Amino acid sequence: MDKIIIHGGRRLEGEVRISGSKNAALPILMSSLLTEGVNTYANVPDLRDIDSTLLLLAKLGVRVDAGAGTVRIDAGGLNSHEAPYDLVRKMRASVLVLGPLVARLGRARVSLPGGCAIGARPINLHLRALAALGADITLDHGYVTASASRLKGAEIYFDLVTVTGTENIMMAAVLADGTTVLRNAACEPEVVALADVLNRMGAEISGAGTPDITIRGVSGLHAVAADIIPDRIETGTFMTAAALTGGLVTIRNCEPNHVGATIDKLRQAGAEIRVEGRTITVRGGDKILSVDIKTQPYPGFPTDMQAQFMVLMSVAEGVSVISETIFENRFIHVSELRRLGADIRVSGNTATVRGVARLSGAPVMATDLRASACLVLAGLVAENTTEVQRVYHLDRGYEALERKFAGLGAAIRRVR
Repeated sequence: MDKIIIHGGRRLEGEVRISGSKNAALPILMSSLLTEGVNTYANVPDLRDIDSTLLLLAKLGVRVDAGAGTVRIDAGGLNSHEAPYDLVRKMRASVLVLGPLVARLGRARVSLPGGCAIGARPINLHLRALAALGADITLDHGYVTASASRLKGAEIYFDLVTVTGTENIMMAAVLADGTTVLRNAACEPEVVALADVLNRMGAEISGAGTPDITIRGVSGLHAVAADIIPDRIETGTFMTAAALTGGLVTIRNCEPNHVGATIDKLRQAGAEIRVEGRTITVRGGDKILSVDIKTQPYPGFPTDMQAQFMVLMSVAEGVSVISETIFENRFIHVSELRRLGADIRVSGNTATVRGVARLSGAPVMATDLRASACLVLAGLVAENTTEVQRVYHLDRGYEALERKFAGLGAAIRRVR
C-alpha cells in the first residue's frame, strides 16, 4: 500500500495548474447515458473515482475511450439497467446513474451505496423525488429498483440541500413529460456545470445556481463536446498550503468565483491574495491569524475545505472555532492532527483549535479524501518527517498531488 513521506519546513514557491473537477466530471459523465451518439469530454482528471465511473458505464454496455485527459462515451449500445454492488460500493456517486437510466430506459436497479467514513449520506431524498416524478420505487436485497413508462414533471421540495440529489433528479427530469421545478436545490458550481452540459445536449433548464431550478422536459437529447470545469477544492487546497508555509504560489486554470468563501477566510488569516482572470496568486503573511469558520452549502465555506483549513488554524496565533454543519462525522482527522502536536478539542459538531508554535512529524493514517489532503498539508509545515499512510484516498480526488507539491519545492515523495 502506498504512503507519502514529507520532510516539512519548506516554503512553497512557483506555479501550479489545477485539474478538472471530480465533482463536476462524475455527473457529467453519467449524463452521457441520456443519449445516443459520441459525447466528448476534455479536462477530465485522472482519478480513481473517474476510473470507477468509466468501469460502471462500461458494465452498462456503454462504449468508453479514455486517455490524456479526454473521455469519449457512446451510450448507443446501452443494454443494462443494473448497477451492481461490486462497482457501486467503490464510489457513492455511482447512484447518479439512477436518474438517467429511469429517464432513458424506463427502469433502473442500483445497489444502495451504504454509509461512508464521513457520514451516512442516505439517498432517501433522491428516491422521494423520483417517486414524485411518477417512478415506482422498491427496495429489496440491498438494491433500489425504479421504474416508469415515462416520468412526469412535478414540483419537488428537498428537505435538505443535496448536491447529488439535485443532479440526479435534474437528469431524470430532462426527459420527463411536462415541467419539473426543484425547490431548495443545491447551488454549487458543479450543479451549474451539469445544467450547462445538459442544455447544450438540448435540455431546457433554467435557474441552475439558485435554489429554484426549472426543467422543461424534452423528447430527446443529442451528444455534445464539453470541458470539465476546474476543481475548486484542489484550488482551495493549494491556496491554503501557500498560506500555511508562508509561500508565494500562483495557481492557474482555476475559477476564482468558485472559491470566494475560501479567499475571504484566507485573507482574514493574514494571506495576501491577488486575482487576475483565471489565476490566483497567494502570498503567505508574516503570521497566521486565528479565524472562525462554519461550513455551509455553497456559496458558504465548503465542508470539503474544513480539514485543510483546520491545519492552518493549528499553527495560527490564538484560538479558532470550526463548526461542521454538513456531515456528522467529519472530524475524524483530528486524532491524527493531534499526533502531530495540534491542540484541538471537539464537542459535537464544533472543534476548538488553539494554535501551537509548531507541529512535529509523525506517522499518520488517512481516513478519507479530504483528511488525506489535510495530513499532507500538515506534513508540509511539521518539523522533521511525516509519513501519511493509506493515501489511496487521495487518488480518488486529487490528481498527482505529491508531484504538484514537489514542483513547488516541497520535499515530498510517494513510496509504493
